[in-house]
Amino acid sequence: MEVAEIKVSYSNTNPDRVQVTNSQKIFEVIMKHWDLDILEYQEQMKVILLNRANIVLGIYEMSKGGISGTVVDIRIILGVALKCNASAIILVHNHPSGKLVPSEPDKAITKRLKEACNLLEVYLLDHLIISRFGYYSFADEGTL
Repeated sequence: MEVAEIKVSYSNTNPDRVQVTNSQKIFEVIMKHWDLDILEYQEQMKVILLNRANIVLGIYEMSKGGISGTVVDIRIILGVALKCNASAIILVHNHPSGKLVPSEPDKAITKRLKEACNLLEVYLLDHLIISRFGYYSFADEGTL
């Protein structure tokens, strides 16, 4: 009987590692890794993976959706975090409308993800909603 082999790997040879210490730094980092041509056209979700010192291990492109939503699968997010041996994550998505107000689904997924992260001791440090000109930080607003 044949059984598929599973491989788990992570490699980071980038000597210019970035440490994030606040939401402004997170916004600066993520904007360098976002396709600005579709920022106001298509909603996307990305996950920033961090080590214990809040140094960015990498950015995972979770999903691309439509004008008003995208898929957020908690199992995939946590699977990626575990594969990368991440100690913390930051969720980031854009609102093509430019409005930086979290929707009820934004609030609900943040709550569910935080609960799931706590079970695995992977910390959800923040969830940013971004636009071309600014961001909303769940952590800064005390809603995380």
